[in-house]
Amino acid sequence: MCIHPDDPLFSLYGLPRVVSTADDARFILGVVDSPANGLTFCTGSYGVRADNDLVAMIEEFAPRIHFAHLRNVTREKDGSFYEAEHLEGSTDMAEVILALMKEEARRRREGRSDWRIPMRPDHGHLLADDIGKTNINPGYSLIGRLKGLAELRGIMRAVERFELA
Repeated sequence: MCIHPDDPLFSLYGLPRVVSTADDARFILGVVDSPANGLTFCTGSYGVRADNDLVAMIEEFAPRIHFAHLRNVTREKDGSFYEAEHLEGSTDMAEVILALMKEEARRRREGRSDWRIPMRPDHGHLLADDIGKTNINPGYSLIGRLKGLAELRGIMRAVERFELA
């Protein structure tokens, strides 16, 4: 089981936010301290808050990260944010991917069969023939997500070649 952080991390319609920070994740994982309980590490959701150090959070919670959503946001000074390109925005996606892949390498060295952390690009921009389509969910365009996937896989290949080789 893995819990996704609040999206967005600020209250909507008076509903409380319960998974927004490292302290929140620490508390939730500590309630039932089991390797079966983990996090969906969404870089977009956690990245909305400037006080969340995503790489430090990955390092702390690495054994309990069961899934990763890789998306980027740009934080504005007023606390608002907008979806950014996967390799742009307020989050250093290369550092995030490096931290996640270091955890995968650690798991592999332990001989774990579940060493891979499933990662997916999330919230692609509308590009090419996705523009103007009416039967599409915002943030889930085919071509925009494929572009994000290609960019993220490029980082992963570079990490494999130059960092984890």
